[in-house]
Amino acid sequence: MNKTLPFTRKRKGITNYRKRLALLKSSFPRAVVRKSLQHVIIQLVAAGEKGDRVLATADSKELSKYGWAIGGGNLPAAYLTGYLLGLRAKKTNPLAVLDVGLRVSTHGAGIYAAVKGMVDAGLQVPHDEKVLPDTARIAGKHIREFAVALQKEDKNLYEKQFSAYLKKGLLPENIESYFTAAKGQISKKP
Repeated sequence: MNKTLPFTRKRKGITNYRKRLALLKSSFPRAVVRKSLQHVIIQLVAAGEKGDRVLATADSKELSKYGWAIGGGNLPAAYLTGYLLGLRAKKTNPLAVLDVGLRVSTHGAGIYAAVKGMVDAGLQVPHDEKVLPDTARIAGKHIREFAVALQKEDKNLYEKQFSAYLKKGLLPENIESYFTAAKGQISKKP
């Protein structure tokens, strides 16, 4: 009874080899989107015989260069990071398949905001339009509405909730204008 042990990455739940093989067999580069609470990292990765090659990369930490000081883990930041990668990647390869890793797919999530950014920049990523977040939500309308409502209800809670914004001299009520300005800066020089 010689039973082999599964790969360590499979045992630990880090890699789904069935999904990975399907992505690799497509022979298209993968748009790898990884999102945490604080950051979004997106890479365009091509599989090769000697290993994966990164064709282009974008990180939400880079958004500060373009005037985005709001934070790197929210929906507008995910879109802007995807937009930045899309502008960089369309020079190397205009088509990619989405690789979300082990993330559970949720309609309107930050992963799909990043996809919307890549598509708006000119990268072709096959997707269903129903999974993409609303354009107003991508621009931060939901954050603005929450800030306005919270400010009316409880000024102390508002200041606590948005303390990171306020320390930088930013008002959450103006997030949509910050988003538009950052997108314009990214468009000028990715």
